[in-house]
Amino acid sequence: MILSRTKPASGPSTQSTPAKEKGKQKQMPKLEELLETRDYTGAITFLEFHKHAGKGNTEEDQWIAYCAFHLGDYKKAMEEYEKLSKLDGCPPEIFTNLACCQFFLGMYQEADAIASKGVKKGCANKNRLLFHLSHKFGDEKRLMSYHQNLQDVIEDQLSLASIHYLRSHYQEAIDTYKRILLDNRDYLALNVYVALCYYKLDYYDVSQEVLQVYLQQHPDSAVAINLKACNHFRLYNGKAAEAELKSLQEVASASFTYAQDLIKHNLVVFRSGEGALQILPPLIDVLPEARLNLVIYHLRQDDIGEAYNLIKDLDPTTPQEYILKGVVNAALGQDQGSREHLKIAQQYFQLVGGSASEADTIPGRQCMASCFFLLKQFGDVLIYLNSIKSYFYNDDTFNFNYAQAKAAAGNYKEAEEVFLLIQSEKIKQDYVYLSWLARCYIMNRRARLAWELYLKMETSAESFSLLQLIANDCYKMGLFYHAAKAFDVLERLDPNPEYWEGKRGACVGVFQMIIAGHEPRDTLREVIQLIRNTSNPQVESLIRVMKKWAKENKLQV
Repeated sequence: MILSRTKPASGPSTQSTPAKEKGKQKQMPKLEELLETRDYTGAITFLEFHKHAGKGNTEEDQWIAYCAFHLGDYKKAMEEYEKLSKLDGCPPEIFTNLACCQFFLGMYQEADAIASKGVKKGCANKNRLLFHLSHKFGDEKRLMSYHQNLQDVIEDQLSLASIHYLRSHYQEAIDTYKRILLDNRDYLALNVYVALCYYKLDYYDVSQEVLQVYLQQHPDSAVAINLKACNHFRLYNGKAAEAELKSLQEVASASFTYAQDLIKHNLVVFRSGEGALQILPPLIDVLPEARLNLVIYHLRQDDIGEAYNLIKDLDPTTPQEYILKGVVNAALGQDQGSREHLKIAQQYFQLVGGSASEADTIPGRQCMASCFFLLKQFGDVLIYLNSIKSYFYNDDTFNFNYAQAKAAAGNYKEAEEVFLLIQSEKIKQDYVYLSWLARCYIMNRRARLAWELYLKMETSAESFSLLQLIANDCYKMGLFYHAAKAFDVLERLDPNPEYWEGKRGACVGVFQMIIAGHEPRDTLREVIQLIRNTSNPQVESLIRVMKKWAKENKLQV
């Protein structure tokens, strides 16, 4: 539609037209304003518009790389810096910035080579980069040389704190962050780092409290919301954690792929492994934890082979990786009866539990308990488990190991109580659980309950083994009635002369207890029947003695 306009009757109007006012309101923002507000997406859009309009220059290309880096798009930033590095008269800082991009992309060797082309001396950024590369290479001598070049300035101290964190020296990292915060209260993001350190130290409630300081000002932070969800997972359960992640799912944009990967990964953990085989494999090279959680998933599915294949070539660098390699080797060693794998597991557990950073943590104490468990030093196992049992009252796996250690140390009464706390049907059907519980019942003179455990089992090699345990343990404890019953079944399943000898001794033991008044007299009828089940010349003489006593005591048998 064409709108007609009439000329003014007199000279030009001094009033602004609505169109002019609108033009003023919609002025293009300046690059400086976008950078000031950290609107890096807007800044890149502005710069690329200039570039496509033919107004771009190398300075603006540097800003594009800078904005891409701060958006976490390290690949785009690297590509921009690579183009700039090929220009004549390229400033040496470009090479350092390019190396930083390669570092964040995991290209450590390339970053190390490129960094050497950067500023030769006195570049703090280059020193920090080489400091971190030395850590990645595990080169302690080189690490210390760059450490000595660090100054008492915030950037260098933050770099030092991050190395403390990566080396699991969480308290040292906390001390550094808190020292910086004392003079820089407005550096709110440091609260997230402190909270993350407390999370790693298992102080989830403290972590949550510190994290809240940052979330009050930045409620849409993906990193902070994710950490809050992880705290809820540890403090409460997966559902509580998942509820926290809902807000993160809403703020994660299509370009924020890291947050999306993080959400998908953590939802698998919060949902106890649901969807693990679909979601975790593609994330193995994106998130280091994805491999570890996939290994845990396979362990829970009793697929020890798959778990071992995933982790066998992993060179552990963190306590979690050492622990998981220990667990996998222990599971494989027990499954295959391999002493070699059990020895490797014991060594991994000892490394973690004996380290200065982990010795006083819950995982560190669990590791020492596991180390002594494999060495069969159960008194030492109990020292460590007793110190952390209040954290695992309803944890079936902890209680299973704790009860075994108690029983192995001879504390059968307490062991029985802990065994009976276990709710997991999978554990309760495990032969190790059944055999230890049966032994506890017998040692606590409740042989009838051990016998009932056997009666509920289907006939198998394991039920035969349990019978042998019941027969021998009851005999040792003088519980001859159930020993006789167990030896009787064993003899019928396998006519081994040893089982007849055991049954004969047990039956005589029951007879003696009847005479002494410690067993009901009516039990003699069942004992005589048990003896008759055997075709042996000694049977008749035994029965004759028992019947004679019964007749003298007016007992009908």
